[in-house]
Amino acid sequence: MGRIAYVNGAFAPQAEAAVHIEDRGYQLADAIYEVWAVFDGRLSDAEGHFARLERSLGELRIDMPMSRKALQLLLKEAVRRNRVHDGLCYLQVSRGVAPRDHAFPTNGATPSVVITVKAVDRAAAEAKAAKGVGVITQPENRWGRCDIKTVGLLPNALAKQAAREAGAYEAWFVDDLGLVTEGASSNAWIVDRDGVLRTRDTNANILRGITRHTLLEVMAGEGMRVEQRAFTPKEALEAREAFVTGAGSMVLPVVSVDGRPVGDGTVGPVAMKLRRLYIERAKALSV
Repeated sequence: MGRIAYVNGAFAPQAEAAVHIEDRGYQLADAIYEVWAVFDGRLSDAEGHFARLERSLGELRIDMPMSRKALQLLLKEAVRRNRVHDGLCYLQVSRGVAPRDHAFPTNGATPSVVITVKAVDRAAAEAKAAKGVGVITQPENRWGRCDIKTVGLLPNALAKQAAREAGAYEAWFVDDLGLVTEGASSNAWIVDRDGVLRTRDTNANILRGITRHTLLEVMAGEGMRVEQRAFTPKEALEAREAFVTGAGSMVLPVVSVDGRPVGDGTVGPVAMKLRRLYIERAKALSV
């Protein structure tokens, strides 16, 4: 059976689903998105993703298209119709359809809603985590509101392409001060030489990752030493461990930066422990 998508009030085969050519998400990237990991057919870490969705919409002054309860039912129905046990559920909400103009429509517009779901091979994901991945560094060239989860991802896409061409999994953006901000689709972490877990604080130009937030709670519960403090690529190479976090990657060990090994170049125990603990916590927060 082919994949099923939801678009503006109706489910349809994904190959036939479409949005209007004057949808502002397509014309102007005037839209936001959110992604839930799916475990056992349920939306994981659900509350955090719904809260960030509402915040992103508010920052762009786009109306919530429906109540949270109704939206949750739609998302779960999309998962059910696609018969996905483990995977990812993607939601995009744009300002809607209006004659092309940079300013907001004067007569308002009805937000457009798109939901898609895809399966994930968890066994393959665990094998990737056990092996670790490489990252490359790229100059930070994104706009100043990366805290909003918009669909304006061209710099991220170009960075991801550069990573792919270099044989790496992810790209880390590095700002003018030589500090890592975050990944193209993930938050960046290290376990420094003193054993302290470090990641960029959200006052910087980074996304307020839901996996990141939940993981901070897990770390606090484990009594781990954590600092929300930036690090350089050099510090990452000298660290005991490095890893990235996100809805798709969960907690994924990083074993090289720009082709050079992080520490001894092997997957460390902290990242793998956190991966296990995060997945347990995310499942507990599922709906």
